[in-house]
Amino acid sequence: MLNVDMSTSHSCCPVMVPFEDVLFQVRKALQVGPSLVHKLLKELHEANVFSTQYYLSLFKHGEAGKQSLCEMIFNDEEDLARKLSLPIWQKWDISQGILDSAFSKEEDLDQFTDVIDAEAQDIVSDPAFELLPDSVILEYLDSILSGAIEDLLDPDFLDKDYLNFPGDTDTTCTLTPEEDPFTEKRQISKRKGETTLNKPSHHKRNKKETVCAESPSNERMATIMSEGNFRLSSNTFQHVLQVPLTSISAFDSPPLLPTSGGPAFQIIQTLCPLTPPLISTVVQTGPTYVLVSPQSVSPGTQILPLSPTDGTVAPPELTTSVLPIGSLSDSVSKSLPSVSVGTLSPTEVSNRQPQKNTESSPLKTERKVRPEAPKCVMDYVCHAKTHMNNSCCVMRGGLRMESHYIEMHLVQRKLLIKSGKNANKCLEKELVVLSDSERKQGKLDRSQLFHNTASRPKQSVALLGKAGVGKTTFIQRLCLDWASGSLPQFQFIFLLNCKILDLTQSSYSLKSLLLDLSMSPRCKDSDAVFKHILSSPDEVLIIFDSFDDIKDFEGLLQSPAKSPTGNKYTIKQLFSGLFQKEILSGCTLLIATRPKDVLNQVLRKMDSLLELCCFSPEDIELYTSKYFRDMSIRENALTKIKTQRYIYSLCSNPLLCWITCYLLEHQDGCCDTMPSTLTDLYQRVTSKHLQLANQENSILDNKNRQNIPQLCKMAWECFKNQNTHANLISSTELVDYGLKSGILTSYETLAHQENHFADLFTQNLLGAVHLVQSKQVNEKMLIAHGGVHQKKRKIQGESQDVMQRFVTGLLLQKTPTDGISILESSMDLQAKMKAVEAHLENLKPNELVPARLLELFHCVYETNSGKFAKLLLKNLPQNLSFCGVQLCPSDVYVICHLLQHAIALKRSFSINLQDTCIPISGLKELVRLQCIKSFWAHTADTIGLWEDLHQSNDELNLKSAIEKFTLNPFKATQGYHIENLPLLVQIHREKKLPMSEFVSALDEGVPALMQLQRVEFELGVQNGPELFPKLIEVLPSLQSLEHLDLEKNKIGDSGAEKLAGALHFLASLRLLNLSQNCIGDAGVEKLSQALVSVPSLQSLSLYGNLIADTGAEHLATVLPDIKLLQDLDIKFNKFTDIGAKKLSAALKKCTGMKSLELWNDFIPYGVFEHLHHQDSRIRSL
Repeated sequence: MLNVDMSTSHSCCPVMVPFEDVLFQVRKALQVGPSLVHKLLKELHEANVFSTQYYLSLFKHGEAGKQSLCEMIFNDEEDLARKLSLPIWQKWDISQGILDSAFSKEEDLDQFTDVIDAEAQDIVSDPAFELLPDSVILEYLDSILSGAIEDLLDPDFLDKDYLNFPGDTDTTCTLTPEEDPFTEKRQISKRKGETTLNKPSHHKRNKKETVCAESPSNERMATIMSEGNFRLSSNTFQHVLQVPLTSISAFDSPPLLPTSGGPAFQIIQTLCPLTPPLISTVVQTGPTYVLVSPQSVSPGTQILPLSPTDGTVAPPELTTSVLPIGSLSDSVSKSLPSVSVGTLSPTEVSNRQPQKNTESSPLKTERKVRPEAPKCVMDYVCHAKTHMNNSCCVMRGGLRMESHYIEMHLVQRKLLIKSGKNANKCLEKELVVLSDSERKQGKLDRSQLFHNTASRPKQSVALLGKAGVGKTTFIQRLCLDWASGSLPQFQFIFLLNCKILDLTQSSYSLKSLLLDLSMSPRCKDSDAVFKHILSSPDEVLIIFDSFDDIKDFEGLLQSPAKSPTGNKYTIKQLFSGLFQKEILSGCTLLIATRPKDVLNQVLRKMDSLLELCCFSPEDIELYTSKYFRDMSIRENALTKIKTQRYIYSLCSNPLLCWITCYLLEHQDGCCDTMPSTLTDLYQRVTSKHLQLANQENSILDNKNRQNIPQLCKMAWECFKNQNTHANLISSTELVDYGLKSGILTSYETLAHQENHFADLFTQNLLGAVHLVQSKQVNEKMLIAHGGVHQKKRKIQGESQDVMQRFVTGLLLQKTPTDGISILESSMDLQAKMKAVEAHLENLKPNELVPARLLELFHCVYETNSGKFAKLLLKNLPQNLSFCGVQLCPSDVYVICHLLQHAIALKRSFSINLQDTCIPISGLKELVRLQCIKSFWAHTADTIGLWEDLHQSNDELNLKSAIEKFTLNPFKATQGYHIENLPLLVQIHREKKLPMSEFVSALDEGVPALMQLQRVEFELGVQNGPELFPKLIEVLPSLQSLEHLDLEKNKIGDSGAEKLAGALHFLASLRLLNLSQNCIGDAGVEKLSQALVSVPSLQSLSLYGNLIADTGAEHLATVLPDIKLLQDLDIKFNKFTDIGAKKLSAALKKCTGMKSLELWNDFIPYGVFEHLHHQDSRIRSL
């Protein structure tokens, strides 16, 4: 038996997955075939899951009662699975990805062998063949090996290229009648040391190595037989050679061949199914031959080869199709790929390095055979479409979809894969924040949602969007498209609202999830429908709306559902099974969630990340015109919205746009002023809702007033529990009041009706009212939940931000509200007001991260107080940074509104807007502010701003925008940071914008390039070599550059040579860091010659490169000529004491140098100590 290497158990990490789940995965992996099993074990060894000793023990011959791996695969697969599972389980975080990769490769092979397996499974062997005696068969084979078969062949046969035998490959042949045509050339192979067909000397051999494709069987393994043995085999398809016969007189056994004109027996020399190093573990055997009987020419029953995703179930009605059956060789010939792959010997396979497959897989031209849906299924689909059409046609507020829906665009988001311990910190840090120009160029419409733009199909799509942006409405529109026939690729759509799913029960099945818990209608024949769903998973779309309502995501993907018919799963297990393709593999998942919340748990496995765009200014006008049908009312409403610019910026959020239109619709008079803050807006709208509800129940008016605090308390409880379910409301009257006032909304479930708060803003406003008014909430608790802090609670996300704004606004703003006041006037709020004021005064903006600084701006704005605005401006740091925070129009307005008062306080700022996605209109407003002395935004957006100002003939602001733009300090961590710099250099040199003639504002070029002093190129070894040439294009224009940091970019000798050609332009350069860049002697030679032309260079680092003695000598030669050089770091290179002595001798001529660090392992310690005693400026570390 195998002994598990216990060294793996001592270094294991905490395991978060049950051992039985890992055992199941290993069992599954052992069924993919010996070839893939060996590759899997090798990858696990390379990942240090198996120690070297344990890995090698798997491939030893059985001895002393122990079994080899080969024997265990065929004889005791279960025992082997359990032994392998222990080290895999102990390092599951590493092993999981390797196993997933193995399964994906198995699926690729399964797709290729599906047709062959389906055709071969009903082949019946000829009874006459089974009665042949062994002596006849052995004599027949001996005649082949002795060369007698050549007497049977057509004389012209060997002159043709039908036989191409490499000298070290496997041989396979088939005897067929002379009349059979050669449908395609078979290229034959044979192992070294085995017998080959003897051919005449005049035959020219083709040395090209080719082999037909192999496909391991999922059901049966090949049997290893000793030399001379032979048996019938139903093994996977082998190499086949068709040989035309001219005579059968050479054989003493005529019964072996059929009558003239019939199909011949096929003689097949099998390939060894084991790959290295498994081959070396088996006792050497001779060739194994298999005789395959001819097929009857009469038609027979054969199962139609379906090709749904692996693991699905075909309905019984599909197993009765009748097709004419040809010979086995015909079936194999049609199934084999037309292009063969070169075979490798065992040694070559083990020594060959893995290579990336740069070619995309060929597109399938054959249409997939789909099971025909029974009538009951088609009836259900029609009923479901009708039901979907009726339930999704109405939006919030009773507005009809066809009359009020505004087409929303999508943007493809890019994922930044980080490495290190904080790689999964939060979703927003893993998403690349696109520039405004990139977003405009990358917009998609709804019809492109499921388009496969790459070779990998989109089977999991994430729809991202902040609260109120319209994710649910977009999904409703998508369902209407399906109901009208606009999504023909999906026969079924199942819409699941995660708000109303019971996540605690473990009694669900896939069938109940789709047919009972979704928004689909009741199904009469659910068994037949579900059976058809299992047989056609690629025609199924499952939508999880409000996915952020699923809480406790730890371990979400670690316990997936395994069986599509099991009925003891939770909702999370079913989702995990669907997401990881354990059940209903091939279906499409659409997940709608907020970008700040929970999607980071599954983000890296999504096929597509799409963000729903906000309303543009044109969309706001279009929506308002659709909401107000009357022309005069519409124009008045638009005027009011545009007059109050903050409200206009809020209307970029579709929900807030509807709220604003609702308020305008129910205003008592045309002279009513518009609200100026978010708190004021929602107080007025909520008061209007309550007022309208009271008008319907005027008798219960006083009692209804008592309901408000109860609703507020319920909202606060939901905020703490991170849900919207108003489940603690026991009073029927209170529920009715909440529903009539629009504060609550209801959802129908199988068992009962559930009530939820209508939206995040309404719930948080009521929760803030509870915090402000409740006597059970003290000042400390109020600040903990309603104040801005250095770090935000991850679990609350966007909801926490809105709560902070409402708490601050309710306590500190003085604007009165119309209608019913939510706050009770009799309450004494002075203590809490003072606590919030003290909290705002004590905050230190210079210590806040960009996201928290933005929230502080919003909270100060909500106070509507000049006192707090001045206090904020007084404490702001001179260098403001919102880098990495995606700014929406309302964010930009708040920043501009508060900063415009800074000039009165004689404050000026430099603002960093990199990676903020700020729209060009917002960028224009910020740049116009007098207090903004310099700004740094995305280069493409900045150029877009200049072009916009130039086209509008605003030359004054154009000149200001060009002068204020800065790049210092420039830090490139992503490719898009540097991709547009060459265009900026072109503008600088040509003194004109790309789409225009000479621009007077550019008559002195681009100041940002001329004033840039510090460049940090941190793209790393993966992207650095590719994008380094773009930096070289820019360097000659950086006349003021003093600090150039190129550490760890693997530029090599070629990059060093390119840099050497640009160094003479950098007259101001003082520090050059070229550490860890794989620079050798050739690169140093070029650099040494160029460094002399940099007179101001004071610090040079070549730490951790590949510089040997020759390179050290080149440096020593020019060292005295670099007059101002003070520090040279050349540690950990490859020069010996010879190079060290050259540098030490050159150091004596450099009186201005302060340090020379040259320690490395190639310099004897005694030599280094001697050099150090001679000159104390020589240092080690």
